[in-house]
Amino acid sequence: MDGPDGSLLVIAGPTAVGKTAIGLAVAQALEGEIISADSQAVYRGLDIGTAKASLSDRERTPHHGIDLADPGSAFSVADFQNAMTQAIADIQRRDRLPIIVGGTGLWIRALVRGFHLPEEGRPSPLRSRLTRLGEQEGYDSLRRQLRVVDPDSYQAIGANDHRRLVRALEVFMTTGRVMIRHQSETSGFPVVYWVLTRSIQELRQRIQQRTERMIHEGLTDEVHELLRAGVSPHAQSLTAIGYRETVEWLYGRLTAVERDALITRHTNQLAKRQLTWFRAEKNARWLDLSAWPEEAAILKIVESMRS
Repeated sequence: MDGPDGSLLVIAGPTAVGKTAIGLAVAQALEGEIISADSQAVYRGLDIGTAKASLSDRERTPHHGIDLADPGSAFSVADFQNAMTQAIADIQRRDRLPIIVGGTGLWIRALVRGFHLPEEGRPSPLRSRLTRLGEQEGYDSLRRQLRVVDPDSYQAIGANDHRRLVRALEVFMTTGRVMIRHQSETSGFPVVYWVLTRSIQELRQRIQQRTERMIHEGLTDEVHELLRAGVSPHAQSLTAIGYRETVEWLYGRLTAVERDALITRHTNQLAKRQLTWFRAEKNARWLDLSAWPEEAAILKIVESMRS
């Protein structure tokens, strides 16, 4: 394994920037294994809309953090942290380099900084009241509250991730503290942190192309099969961009044109939130793939682990 003993390499960035291809190339060059930091790729059966690495890529380079949960179940940042902390320890015992690749900034931060995350436990009366309030008056009002009391969680939690939104407010109202700042002083890892980016125009073009590719590859069939298998249309897994719009289309509430436009718009909004989140990572190094050829970017990341 190249790089400092016990270190981690992070390759983060907004959706559609090109993390998967670069992560695979870097992993092959550094004898690494990939930790997927994608809050939707943890679900089995969500393949096209999450742009999971292909089976052949996963056979060539070991991946962790993919297909961990049933699509009808909930999966939290604490679940991810616990599972991937064990995976990292196993990778390092085999003298391989753990490479965290993904765009879910909260999950990356919780893992590499060793947050002590509160357990969700059984539904509390407060959580039930907040959920009813969101359902009756709209979750936008809850998001406005979260923006005031916990800006980091506001940036990290997607607009339609109602479960995590309610949980973040519940933690603050119960403890007076924000959910993600209980950080261990000893369990974090030495990290080399890269953020990939592109010009806004190029990123928007890639997002548009990604939407078209997902539809062409069968996203609608994938969502239909999940619903036929008994996954609730309100399941956490189906709140992901691409899936929730397709559910709305399948139920006749959107036309195909409206569905595709919303997927693209929501993905652009997600990319903007992700970039805002990663700018707060003070030790991150940035690589603009609009200016750096992919081969040069790969080499630069590889050399950062060998210096």
